[in-house]
Amino acid sequence: MRDGPIELVPEPPTPSLSGTVVVRRDVDAVLTALATDLVQQAKACARQFGSFHLALSGGSTPMPLYRRLMYDPVFRDLPWRQTHVWMVDDRRVPHENPQSNFGHIGGLLRHHSGIPAEQLHAMPIGDDGDVLYEKELKSVLEWREKGHDRLDFVLLGMGGDLHTASLFPGSRALDAPGDRLVVLNDGDGVTPPARITMTFGLLNASRFLAVLVTGKGKRDAIEKLSAGGLSVREAPITGIEPMGGELRWYLDHAACPGADTDSAGAGP
Repeated sequence: MRDGPIELVPEPPTPSLSGTVVVRRDVDAVLTALATDLVQQAKACARQFGSFHLALSGGSTPMPLYRRLMYDPVFRDLPWRQTHVWMVDDRRVPHENPQSNFGHIGGLLRHHSGIPAEQLHAMPIGDDGDVLYEKELKSVLEWREKGHDRLDFVLLGMGGDLHTASLFPGSRALDAPGDRLVVLNDGDGVTPPARITMTFGLLNASRFLAVLVTGKGKRDAIEKLSAGGLSVREAPITGIEPMGGELRWYLDHAACPGADTDSAGAGP
């Protein structure tokens, strides 16, 4: 039995960010909150529209969430048979390449979720991949009533340079015409290899936008973002401004400025 009083770890101040900010002590608790909201949204959309359109980001931070959705019985009632999974962005490499987002995400979902294979939508990697993916999005979403033909849930991350999706500071994708849904992105500012990415227009039209940020390595970025005064070109994440949808941030203590470094969860 433990002697002495239980030490209470103070909560870090909630960062001042646009939208709703959900803060949990460690990564596991953050993923629980996010998965709960995702499943709730999925079930509501499946009931109302008969389908659920989910756009996912790659990288090491969200992969534990995707695995959690596969093995945790609490979240196994996500209606995968009615779900369409889209990629927020990807590198223009073959899906067998370790750098492919779809290679990691699609493989996991295909083998463990029960989602129909034709409802896993990989981004084409050719020179016309943006045009083809945009066409595919419109074709699938047009089955819905006008006004509801949009993504239902988008999971984003944020880099230390304040990029999101493959929308990097100063990159050409930031200048995409407002009517474009998907664009290619390479050249200045883009971490190689070349990318294909959803645009602000498509992302901001979504019903629910979730931004997952964990670990003390992102604390400086959150602090800069909280201070404000940043342009979209220098901080593309500030271009995420939902048009009628909800924006919700999911942070662990370690990512929050002012957190107790010794007691906050380390995060990935």
